[in-house]
Amino acid sequence: MRTTSADRRRNLRLALALTGLSVMLGACNTTEIVTQTVPTDYRQRHPIAVQEGKKSIVIFVGKSRGGLSAAQHADVAGIARDWMREGTGSVVIDVPVDTANSRAAAATYQEIRSVLTSGGVPSRAIVQRPYRPDDPGLLPTIRLSYSKITAVAGPCGLWPEDVGPNILNPGYTENRPYFNLGCASQRNLAAMIDNPADLEQPRAETPAYTARREIAFDRYRKGTTTTTTYPESDKAKLSDTAK
Repeated sequence: MRTTSADRRRNLRLALALTGLSVMLGACNTTEIVTQTVPTDYRQRHPIAVQEGKKSIVIFVGKSRGGLSAAQHADVAGIARDWMREGTGSVVIDVPVDTANSRAAAATYQEIRSVLTSGGVPSRAIVQRPYRPDDPGLLPTIRLSYSKITAVAGPCGLWPEDVGPNILNPGYTENRPYFNLGCASQRNLAAMIDNPADLEQPRAETPAYTARREIAFDRYRKGTTTTTTYPESDKAKLSDTAK
């Protein structure tokens, strides 16, 4: 069977068309896979951050009584002590207005202010802020709050990948730790830190106890032992086997 030049041109055009169609279909089926590298060290995966937070307490005030109870007085005095140690701003006191207990709350605010100033908080650092409760059915309270530096970590409970074997979890075969591992420990450690600055630098050394040091030096000059003896410790022993 003889082929003419017209047949060859037609076959060439058909081959080019099929090639272009296959390229287009291949482009449609191509999916882009984006991978994200997750640090294996939990301290890098869930770092502890130092930021400004808030500490607050509430004071319940009845409509027929103004002033603080003994327990409330202790709470306010505790706020004054904590503010002196860690406060970074004013002590804001939110006092309810246009409520059934607004008159009692105003009298309680005056006593709160007196307790704060007696605890060392300057009067210029106490800010009164009136507010109207959103829910009239709830008992309006007096809220005390101030800003402080806190250490935080988290949030926890994030599971971007399956823990078990899965085609979408290539890290399972590589024995890598799962994403949420160590988050709770970091969050608990951040909550227990007394001074967030300890995460960045050590504290300055306190002066030595001079009275005890002089006693130890005096014994050293006399050639006697510098250790302390506790004669009452023998009374707590149950056995003399180790002697």
